[in-house]
Amino acid sequence: MRNRVPPVSWRAWKVGVLALMAAFLAACASRPVAPAPVPVPAEPVVTGPVAEAEAYLRAWAAGDVASMRRAVVNPPAYFEVMHQQFRDGLRIISSQFELGPFQRHGDARVATYRAVHLLRGLGEWELEGALRFVRHQGQWRVQWTPATLHPEAREGDLFSRTRTAPQRADILDAQGTPLTLQGEVITIGVDPTRARNRADVAAALQAHTGVSTAQFDAALSAAGTATSRFVPIIDLPPTRYQQVRPALAPVPGIFFRRKSARTPEDGFAAHTLGRVGEVTAELLPQMGPTYLPGDLVGLSGLERAYEVQLAGSPSGDVLLMRPSGKTQVLFHFEGEPGAPLSTTLRREVQAAAEAALDGVAHPAALVAVDSATGAILAVASRPLSQPLHRALTGRYPPGSTFKVVTTEALLARGMRVDSPVACPPMTMVRTKPFRNFEGESLGDTTLRQVFAHSCNTAFVTLATGLGGDALSAAARRFGFDVPYFPGLTSAGASFPAPADAIELAAAAIGQGRVLATPMHMASVAAAAESGEWRAPYLVEGLDGGPSSPLSDGVRAPLSALMRAVVMEGSGKAGRQVPGLGGKTGTAEFGTVAPLPTHAWFIGFRKGVGFAVLVEGGGVGGRVAAPIAAKFAGAL
Repeated sequence: MRNRVPPVSWRAWKVGVLALMAAFLAACASRPVAPAPVPVPAEPVVTGPVAEAEAYLRAWAAGDVASMRRAVVNPPAYFEVMHQQFRDGLRIISSQFELGPFQRHGDARVATYRAVHLLRGLGEWELEGALRFVRHQGQWRVQWTPATLHPEAREGDLFSRTRTAPQRADILDAQGTPLTLQGEVITIGVDPTRARNRADVAAALQAHTGVSTAQFDAALSAAGTATSRFVPIIDLPPTRYQQVRPALAPVPGIFFRRKSARTPEDGFAAHTLGRVGEVTAELLPQMGPTYLPGDLVGLSGLERAYEVQLAGSPSGDVLLMRPSGKTQVLFHFEGEPGAPLSTTLRREVQAAAEAALDGVAHPAALVAVDSATGAILAVASRPLSQPLHRALTGRYPPGSTFKVVTTEALLARGMRVDSPVACPPMTMVRTKPFRNFEGESLGDTTLRQVFAHSCNTAFVTLATGLGGDALSAAARRFGFDVPYFPGLTSAGASFPAPADAIELAAAAIGQGRVLATPMHMASVAAAAESGEWRAPYLVEGLDGGPSSPLSDGVRAPLSALMRAVVMEGSGKAGRQVPGLGGKTGTAEFGTVAPLPTHAWFIGFRKGVGFAVLVEGGGVGGRVAAPIAAKFAGAL
């Protein structure tokens, strides 16, 4: 927090100017170059060398010391040196000036100015100074002394500064316990002068750390063209470093450095919490003027998104160093400590999510939310080596998990759990055939059975009678196409209005153009348990977002249908978990037959709604359901 000059009235400005001029002249009286002090007049003059003063201040703002010198009468030999030392000693990025009124002092004219100097790593320093003009060879010229730079400056003085960064604040779980630790990380970097083949280096880093070629090229470009340097690419925790070191160490140009850093517990909510490291050359221009090379900043996740809050602001002093060794403080920057960030994560639920994903070979995600509030209790993405937080930003066709939404619309229209429904192996919608996965057929049965066994043909037929408007309305009740901000960037969910009967049929089974994040599908499961959809949120204070009650009378039958999935249908892998309800999903994607599939399971237990996605993993009941059972069993 910096000490700003408050706005002043004209009367206060005039009084201040008179006092400043008196001090200025008293200071000048002790220097050979200054004329003897003269009485200060009672009234300001309305005319003066305005153009000359503005030109001088413009040159000062532009760093054009040569033009400034030409405007000075008899400039001292140290004029340029002192200006350069003023700029370098204080690390001034830019200066802005505002010219004030003139005063007459005998034959001289003195104008006040207001300056705002932007100091790198500290911020804005505001001060008031004065420019003294005298007539020289028929022209107004600046009568310069060191006091022109600052009213307290004298010949031989040096400008300096101090800076102290505050301690970074913690990210807290729902109980107020810090989620991050002070530990060691290993920075993987590149020496461009020793890299025989940059393409090989980039390929190795991408294969073993997930750093893209674009990220690699950007880091080298931002580092500049120096002939020898260590360009940091990515920080890894020690366990991950030990895994990739054998593959990376032999690659010419790749090097490693150890350093202390604040990190999540190894693998614990890593994508969500994010990383802290030294600000890179690429990132520094984005961080603002209060940052310096070497400062620790958030590089990803919550650490990056809430950098300003967590980091606080540095404190420091602007100093004037006298030749005698004495130091005068000209200005103090009052820093602010970082403020803790409170999240909704619950450590025991997060630990269960991490454990459930252990050993999963495909990219995967698991998100859990409080069904009663929408608070995110756990969120995990795999693999840890890739920066993509697929739990929040990955958008996938939800497949048969979307049948929860379709069924809500059917129940709202009056269908019952035991309503008769046909489940043939194939059905035609106009010219497009829709089939059940692996060709199953249940024949004539009930809504309970087609939901439990995820019969595509039944839901395609039912959706035709339901209509696009009713299905779109149900999707919106579950938060599709509803904007919300959980505390980190998220893609939410979208349900484009079906353009025709074929699109309607595909949408009813979570295919076509329907897309959702794992986080959003966790909120769908939570809504099925609680009877109301609530926007999920990760950061305390973001509650109270959008919400929507489900249709009257649907919560109980919908929950019962999801229990049937586990007890007698496609989710039998979770049968041993008491109270578990859910819905499996096997979502096709791509364009080349046979189409690959994402494996889904969404469910609820003990007031926790959750979603499991295994990207390209195959069949939901065989791949995602066992992961879900492992997670739910730990609740």
